[in-house]
Amino acid sequence: MAATAERDHYLFGALEVTYGYEEPEGVFLTTMDFAVNWIRKSSIWPMTFGLACCAIEMMSMGASRFDIARFGAEVFRPSPRQSDLMVIAGRVSQKMAPVIRRLYDQMPEPKWVISMGACATSGGVFNNYALLQGVNQVIPVDVYVPGCPPRPEQLLYAITLLQEKIQREPRSLLKTLNVG
Repeated sequence: MAATAERDHYLFGALEVTYGYEEPEGVFLTTMDFAVNWIRKSSIWPMTFGLACCAIEMMSMGASRFDIARFGAEVFRPSPRQSDLMVIAGRVSQKMAPVIRRLYDQMPEPKWVISMGACATSGGVFNNYALLQGVNQVIPVDVYVPGCPPRPEQLLYAITLLQEKIQREPRSLLKTLNVG
């Protein structure tokens, strides 16, 4: 028979005796890595980088119908120095590749990248010399969103996958302090 809270709680006169593991109220115990990762995943600031038709779906994700604010990513930043997530949405041309790399280098650490759509991920149906066959040839990509064009729900799911990845990141406090 499982022990209940009433069975493990006894009164001996004015002395109260409790058996088992009683957790104090109002105390939250965690590690610093968990707290730092929780803060990072709860305040992702994406930088809009729409290159083609997928950009319309990315913009609609920020509207009230899909409400990205509940995931802590509602602040779309216009500058790479203020953002930590780059969403590449659409076709990436050879001329745009150095610009993407420069913007990625200007983003502060830690930084993440989501490749949205078939064109950004693999070149899509455009197999020619003018377009990159995947943005991962220029910058590292953390999460890929398939589709042509992908729905805003898919981008929301990609952001939740990225949040799970951020939460599992080891040694984040040492990286924050630039020690390890």
